[in-house]
Amino acid sequence: MENYRYFIHLSYNGAGFHGWQLQPNAHTVQQELQNAVSILMGNPVLLTGAGRTDTGVHARNFYAHFEIDYRLDKDELFQLAFKLNRFLPVSILVIDIFRVKPDIHARFSAISRTYRYYISQRKDPFSSDLSWIYTSRLDIEMMQSAAGILKEYKDFTCFSKSGTQNSTNDCKIFESCIEQKNYLLIYHVKANRFLRNMVRAIVGTMIEVGKGNLDIDSLRNLIENGTRSDAGMSVPANGLFLEEVEYPEDIRY
Repeated sequence: MENYRYFIHLSYNGAGFHGWQLQPNAHTVQQELQNAVSILMGNPVLLTGAGRTDTGVHARNFYAHFEIDYRLDKDELFQLAFKLNRFLPVSILVIDIFRVKPDIHARFSAISRTYRYYISQRKDPFSSDLSWIYTSRLDIEMMQSAAGILKEYKDFTCFSKSGTQNSTNDCKIFESCIEQKNYLLIYHVKANRFLRNMVRAIVGTMIEVGKGNLDIDSLRNLIENGTRSDAGMSVPANGLFLEEVEYPEDIRY
């Protein structure tokens, strides 16, 4: 029997969820979406996500796949997306559903992921769920220089959550920069893969650079020789967005 694989392209505000992945006794995005898809399709459907986001982390573009033993045409996929958006809470948006080749995997076929972390340098009651409010003075130019050197390294053990069982802590960083837009600081980072809690640890370390507690040479030494306890704090989850997951161009069936 032939199986048909479909991608769901979605976006979500993570403030009310304990991350993407199913967990016992916790409200997650996967649980909410998987339950809705199963009800609308009349059978249990298992979703596989592009990765796991932690509690409170947002995703502007996220992908999950599911597999069924019958084909859905374009109109049926459009109707499924429409019904899901009527069924799901406002914090989850289904952008599109499309068929992919049977060997394409939402997690393992991804070739890069892009994150952004938003820091508000002034108190803002309207964006407190979507950025970290940090009003102390920072040396932005020094932070920009520090962010750029990450592209020179591949082993990021110092930014990996302690106790995580990874086969390797190597990551290829394609972009790493800090942008200032009015009172917002935005850290952009794109890599082939990320370690758990890595982006929040990097931002916490950039804050130490901006405060003058860490210079560029010390940052290099930290990356080359340090452990997680030597790096900066893990900044709050609410400022972190998974912005994009990139796949090869020819994944659609």
